[in-house]
Amino acid sequence: MSVRKLSAGDIIEARCTRCRAVTNHRIVAMIEEKVVRVECNTCGGVHNYYPPEKEGKTPKAGSSVSAERKKEAAPRKAVSSKGQSFHEEWESLCAGMEPERAIPYDINGKFKAGDLVEHAVFGLGVVKSVITPNKMEVLFKAGVKLLKCQA
Repeated sequence: MSVRKLSAGDIIEARCTRCRAVTNHRIVAMIEEKVVRVECNTCGGVHNYYPPEKEGKTPKAGSSVSAERKKEAAPRKAVSSKGQSFHEEWESLCAGMEPERAIPYDINGKFKAGDLVEHAVFGLGVVKSVITPNKMEVLFKAGVKLLKCQA
């Protein structure tokens, strides 16, 4: 019995990156006698060749299967107080300011530390600092945002 060599266009089994399963694939590219790229017959995705895993093979320590199990087993972390501190700082800074005097945010606008800014998406904020001539840190109720401005 003779063994036929694989060539481009032949059908082989491979692990599909899109289907996430071992399915039939058509060989698209080969380097010498090594299969390099394949096309899935199920979903039509073209990707590098990944041979089907041997049965009975245990997953490696860093494999995605063990990582998923660890992720499920790990307890959820408590919400950090960092978000709460932003909110408290924002409240204290805005307490003495008048919202009607807020400067509407404009990319071409000129701002300085302590200015009250009204942003279309983030709402009312206070300029904490001007970092570079064209960037500033603004504290909003949701947190600190880096916004573009003019010098």
